[in-house]
Amino acid sequence: MRNDDEASDNVAAAHPSYLTLGHVLDSVGADHEPSIRLDEIRLIRHAFKPGDAVGLRGPEDLTEERVLAYTREQEISTRRFPAEPERYWAVLIADGQRRSRLFGVYENYGEVVSERSETTRCFDLRRTDFLAPLADRLVIEWSSPRNWHRRATSAAALPVLEIADRDKVPFPGFDRVLLRFHELREMTIDHRYADWRAALSEVQGIYLITDSSTGRQYVGKADGGERILGRWMQYARDGHGGNVALRELAAAASRHGGSVGIDHARHFVFSILRVFGPSTSSSEVDAAESHYKNALMTREFGLNRN
Repeated sequence: MRNDDEASDNVAAAHPSYLTLGHVLDSVGADHEPSIRLDEIRLIRHAFKPGDAVGLRGPEDLTEERVLAYTREQEISTRRFPAEPERYWAVLIADGQRRSRLFGVYENYGEVVSERSETTRCFDLRRTDFLAPLADRLVIEWSSPRNWHRRATSAAALPVLEIADRDKVPFPGFDRVLLRFHELREMTIDHRYADWRAALSEVQGIYLITDSSTGRQYVGKADGGERILGRWMQYARDGHGGNVALRELAAAASRHGGSVGIDHARHFVFSILRVFGPSTSSSEVDAAESHYKNALMTREFGLNRN
């Protein structure tokens, strides 16, 4: 069986003129303060495992909390993972059989010995700005999907397939808004969604949250100065927005080993039922909210408690 270095050399020989991962890491690393060398970097590639309760099950799990929690815990066997891993961990997400997209880079401050178990070690990882402008844009060809981590020195010749533009996402109109939870979180912070934030910050409204794993629904309102954007930003932060039934889902998820606060929301889908101008009275918004709760029967069969 070929080792990583042999595979890397063969890729380089086959594609001598390709932009490689090594070119990118060397260039950006030299400009970083302090500079970062290839031998200080380990590449870690995560693939989605839909049936794995502790792994990354799908795109909705690509949150900072879940990726960090999953990455920092490694097997105790030093044959499976180095005893003293490199200072910087570049995390990639499988984007096809060989395509891998950069998620981000963490700085390793060493093992947290107090968290060691009989089977796992936990590391103190902290997000760094190294390669931050290339996050979600840099795509490389990972030569062996079976190998989920590699030294950057052995992976330097892997071809860069794409450095994608982060195109602006046009606002589709209030009646076509449909956001899964991980998309909602991205909408609240990503510059590509600037038009969305501008539109949602101008209107009051009635919105619907559907748990796509159960079909249960929640009708909510955003009125007064809060507007829809302000209300949805609360959900993006904690997954429940202070709602009683949604908080209970969060508590239940944490008791079953999920990430406290947000794991219950991974299947949520957000849409808008009706919008109102900023001067609409609270009584009119309240009446519309009550109508939709009655029409969708979310008190009887959904997640509304009042």
